Amino acid sequence: MGPGPPFFRHKPDKIDTKLDTSDDLEQKIEARLAELEPDVELLALERPAAETLRLYIDHPQGVDLALCERVTRQLRDLRQSYSLEVSSPGQERPLTKPEHFRRFVGSRVRVRTREEIDGQRSFTGTLTEADERSVSVDAGGRPVRIPLDRVRRSNLAPEASP
Repeated sequence: MGPGPPFFRHKPDKIDTKLDTSDDLEQKIEARLAELEPDVELLALERPAAETLRLYIDHPQGVDLALCERVTRQLRDLRQSYSLEVSSPGQERPLTKPEHFRRFVGSRVRVRTREEIDGQRSFTGTLTEADERSVSVDAGGRPVRIPLDRVRRSNLAPEASP
């Protein structure tokens, strides 16, 4: 007797998207990319709409259209449930992990928090320190320590051109 009807077979190369939270999907996508594209890093996963996934990726040699297309093909099973957008981080690169913040100490950043810290939720300035639990942003001579668990969104904030 054969292995049974195709709908009973387990497909390990497929990401199950039913009932997944964004965090679950992010972990599964990271695991898939680590296996198939080990030099590609998933910087951020956004869900601008219920049926859309937007992935920001990075690579040591940069991100070009060919890499975005290759990653899209590697994640083709997600396209059954979602519209998939794969993009480079651009100048306003998302900072989502402690190692991202450490890498960009000295850079201009924008950090938005879940709740107010010192009466505000958005801080733009120089990233002066970063560790596993918090970051410090000097927002115009006023350094602010921000716990990472209170960060809602953060990214590089290039200087505005005159």
